[in-house]
Amino acid sequence: MERWFIKNKGIDYREIARKLNISSIISKILVNRGIYTEDSIDIFLNSSIEKMHPPSQMKDLVKAGDLLKNKIDNGKSIRIVGDYDVDGIMSVYLLYRAFKDLGAKVDYIIPNRVSEGYGLNVEIVKEAEKDNIDTIITCDNGIAAIEAIDHAKKVGIDVIVTDHHNLSFVEEDGEKRCIVPAAVSIVNPKQPDCPYPFKGLCGAGVVYKLVEYLFEIYNLPKEKSYKLLEYVAIATICDVVDLVDENRIIVKHGLKQINATKNLGFKTLVDVLGIKNEIGTYHIGFIIGPTLNASGRLDTAYLALELLLTEDKNKAIGLAKELKALNEDRKAITEKGIKLVVEKIENTGIKNDKVLIIYEPKIHESVAGIVAGRVKEIYNKPTIVLTEGLDSIKGSGRSIEEYDMFKELVRCKDILDKFGGHPMAAGLSLKADNIELLRTRLNKNTDLTENDLIKKIYIDMPLPIEYINYKLINQINGLEPFGKGNPRPLFGDRGLKIKQAFKLGANKRTIKLILQSKKGISIEGLLFNGADKFEETIITKYGRKELENMYEGYSNNIILDILYYPSINEYMNRRSIQVIIQNYRV
Repeated sequence: MERWFIKNKGIDYREIARKLNISSIISKILVNRGIYTEDSIDIFLNSSIEKMHPPSQMKDLVKAGDLLKNKIDNGKSIRIVGDYDVDGIMSVYLLYRAFKDLGAKVDYIIPNRVSEGYGLNVEIVKEAEKDNIDTIITCDNGIAAIEAIDHAKKVGIDVIVTDHHNLSFVEEDGEKRCIVPAAVSIVNPKQPDCPYPFKGLCGAGVVYKLVEYLFEIYNLPKEKSYKLLEYVAIATICDVVDLVDENRIIVKHGLKQINATKNLGFKTLVDVLGIKNEIGTYHIGFIIGPTLNASGRLDTAYLALELLLTEDKNKAIGLAKELKALNEDRKAITEKGIKLVVEKIENTGIKNDKVLIIYEPKIHESVAGIVAGRVKEIYNKPTIVLTEGLDSIKGSGRSIEEYDMFKELVRCKDILDKFGGHPMAAGLSLKADNIELLRTRLNKNTDLTENDLIKKIYIDMPLPIEYINYKLINQINGLEPFGKGNPRPLFGDRGLKIKQAFKLGANKRTIKLILQSKKGISIEGLLFNGADKFEETIITKYGRKELENMYEGYSNNIILDILYYPSINEYMNRRSIQVIIQNYRV
C-alpha cells in the first residue's frame, strides 16, 4: 500500500522564480529540496569549486593541520586508521596519498569487519605502541572510540579524529550532553559547537577539507587538492549523503574527473565491470561502489585500496577481477539472507511489530546492513538484522524518515555493547540475552503510528504531459547529479488513456505505452521491469479483454494515473520526448 503526496514547503516558489528569473517549475523543485535562499540557489545552480567553504571554519581543523605539519616536518610516525566501506577506503587513500606527497612517514590499517569490527579499538592502539607510532589519525571513524583513545593518551600516542558520524550523548536534567573522546583534535562538523556551515559531508569529505588546509599551509597550489575530488565524489555517492551544498559541488566536479581519470586501478575496474557509457551517479552507487565494498565485506578492504594505489597493470587486472568475483558472491549471499529474514518475519509475530528486530544466525554479518535495507523497503518499517558475530551478536539497521534509529538506540544503550550511526542507519553489537529485550523496548518506546508505516511517495508537482518540452527537460537535467537530498524530479498526471502498449526487451519485462492526455496530446511512456505486475493490475481492474485490446491498439477503457520524470529518447539519430513511469494506479 502506498499514498501519493505533493511536496509543499509553504514557500512562494513563483516569487522566487520571478525574482531570480528562473523557471517556476525549477524554482518549485529547488524549494522542495530546501533550497530557497538566494545564496543556496546560487551555490546549487552555479556549483563552482570556488564556492566551497574555507576548511579553517571547521572546529579543530586548523589545530589538527598545524599539528600534523609539525609531525611530518619532524619525521614522526603517523598511522591512519580507516574503515572497511567505500567512504573509509577513499578516506584512507586521500590521507595516505596526501601525506606521501608531503614527505610524511606514514602507514595505514583498516580493521577487518568480522574479526576486529568497526573503527579504532584498544588492540589497534596497543599494536601502534609496539610499532613506535607517534600519532594515529582516524578517518570515517573515531568519534565513539572513547576507551581506545583513553588508552592511547595513557601510552603517549596522540590521536587526531576525523569523522562525520553523529556524536553519542547522555540526557541530564532534560538536556543533551555530547560524549567525545579525549583526542588531541576532533574534526567533525557534527559537533554542536562546530561553526562549519555545512554538516552533511561524508568521512572522505571531512578528510578532504583537512588535506585542503594541509596543502595550503605547505604553499601548494589549490589545483593539487582539486585533483583529489574524484575520490571524494565516489565516497560521497556511496555513503548516500545529501547531494546539496558542498556535496553537490564535490560530485559534480568529481564526476568530470572520474570520466577522465588517470588512476590505473580505477580505470581497470571500470573495464572489468564492462562499463562503456559515461560514468554517472548510478554507475558509482550501484555498480562500482558495491564492487569496492565487497572487499571489506567478504575479504579485506586492503584489496580495494591496493587497486587504487597500484601502478602495475597486471596486478590491477588481477585485483579488479577478484573484486568483481567477490561482489558476485556478495549478491548471492545477500539474496539468500533476504529470503531467510522474510520467511522469519512472515512465520512469526514479528510482522506485527512497528520496529522489526530479526535475529538470523545464518546471515553473514557483512551483508546484514544490505539485508536490513531491502527488508525495510519491503515492509516500510525500521529494520535491524542481527546475526552471529565472532564474540557477540552483531547487526545493522536501516530506517524510514519518520524514525531516528540512532536516537532510539541511544535510549537502549544500557543493553548494547557497542553502537553507532545516523538517524537512517546504525550498527550495533549486544549479548544474545538482550535480543528480545531490545525488540521489546524499541517497540514499546516508539511513537510510530500506522500512518507513519504507510509508504509515501512525494511528487514535486502535478504536471500534465502536454507541458513537457525539450527546454524543460534540459533545465531539469541541469539539476544533476541526482541522488539523496536531490532526487530526480518526480511529476504526476491523471486520467491518461492508453492508445496502445508494446512489450520490450529480451525478457519482455519492459512496457512501452502510448499515452494520451485529456487534451489529446500523445507521448510515449516507459515502465521498466514491471510487465507482470502491470498486466495483473489491468486485468484485476478492467478484465483480460481490455488488456488484449490495449496490446492490439484497439479502443479500450483503461485510464491511468502516473508518476513520472521526463526524458529524451535518442535512437537511430532520432530524438523524441518520453516519460519514464515510476509509479502508476488505475
